[in-house]
Amino acid sequence: MKHLIEYIFGFIIGLGNALFFLGEVLAHIVRGHVRIKEVLKQIYEQGIQSIVIIALTSFATGMVLALQGYLMLERFGAKEYVAHLVALSLVRELSPVFGALIFSGKAGAKMAAELGSMSVNDQVLATRTMGVDPVEFLIVPRMVAAFFVLPILVVLSEVLGIAGGYIVGISEANIPGSFYLNRTLAAVGYVDFFSGFIKTFFFAILIGWVCCYQGFKTRGGSLGVGRFTTRAVAFSYILIVLSNALLTKIILTLWG
Repeated sequence: MKHLIEYIFGFIIGLGNALFFLGEVLAHIVRGHVRIKEVLKQIYEQGIQSIVIIALTSFATGMVLALQGYLMLERFGAKEYVAHLVALSLVRELSPVFGALIFSGKAGAKMAAELGSMSVNDQVLATRTMGVDPVEFLIVPRMVAAFFVLPILVVLSEVLGIAGGYIVGISEANIPGSFYLNRTLAAVGYVDFFSGFIKTFFFAILIGWVCCYQGFKTRGGSLGVGRFTTRAVAFSYILIVLSNALLTKIILTLWG
């Protein structure tokens, strides 16, 4: 019982510290304390870090969706609806969620490891002693960059996933290419696209917040870097999945 109480109090204190950290970051952004050069550098690094694996994963996911959908829908004489299945599945759920998970495992882990190494090597403290706010210099650019990079990667994921489905559709299901594209465009509406796209901004904030906080608070030398980086990715995964369920419910309630 004692250990449970200690765990609960520790969780509450940790959550409070994390929220205070997020508030400090947002305060810097609101005041305009954003180093554009550092943001652009982070956008490039985070994008390069994730683009290849997201592209390959998305393309393969689209192909698998189309193949499985075609085999299932063919039984009911409705194989032409495979375009609807692939497009709506990717745009509404799969690309935003898979993209966020991959981004947290690549770029998010990199952020946590970099900041963790700086923390245990006293580079963060050295930054502060030189009169530079480490939150403004190290954290804000990474979080702002993630906010812009993840939505772009998700849109790329959707396009490549649909392309993978298109290849299977015309080669395996013998659906005419022009017909497949027309059905895809007819299937994806404004609400369908933005119901998934809006989620990416929330996911980006969560990933940047969790990974930067864990990296910034890393202790325990090189072993601590690995432990806190793993914790950052694990927490990101959990929050992405849980928040996706909540956001999906809210969006469906508002837009139907």
